[in-house]
Amino acid sequence: MSRLGKKPIAIPSGTEVKFSGGVLSVKGPLATLTRPVHRNIEPKISANELFVTALQENPESPVLIGTWVSHVNNMIQGVNKPFEKRLLIEGVGYKIDVKGTDVIMSVGFSHQVTLKIPTGIKVVSDKNGVLISGSDIETVGDFAARMRAVKKPEPYKGKGIRYSNEVIRRKQGKKTA
Repeated sequence: MSRLGKKPIAIPSGTEVKFSGGVLSVKGPLATLTRPVHRNIEPKISANELFVTALQENPESPVLIGTWVSHVNNMIQGVNKPFEKRLLIEGVGYKIDVKGTDVIMSVGFSHQVTLKIPTGIKVVSDKNGVLISGSDIETVGDFAARMRAVKKPEPYKGKGIRYSNEVIRRKQGKKTA
């Protein structure tokens, strides 16, 4: 059994966890998250804690248990406090604007790049960055990665879109003789 699977997952007050029909739903003050559960996994819910167990032991069950414990922890954390990703923009004339349900990026191309904001995600832009927040950690991370992929930071001048905690290794440019 997984080491994470041996420990109970604490359910904070104000958070409601239900499992029915192969779907786990977590309801909290900020949002309600649902996720279909793997057929070999069964969450057991008591008063204020949850255990993740395997229905049958096989070589993949410890891996599944550990993965599902992480999924459930992320769901419980997300409905109580939103997850956040911060992106920084570096470059002359680079900017990101939020208009309705779209993010419009001007990042050195001949055209503007537009991305749709997924439901459940809040995007706030300021002078040199963007803050992406939401209850679902996977959606927040995926949208941040898609925004970064539009213009990855380059190693010579560092221009592009990068995570706030990302370090760009700079390369030395051409040398003149």
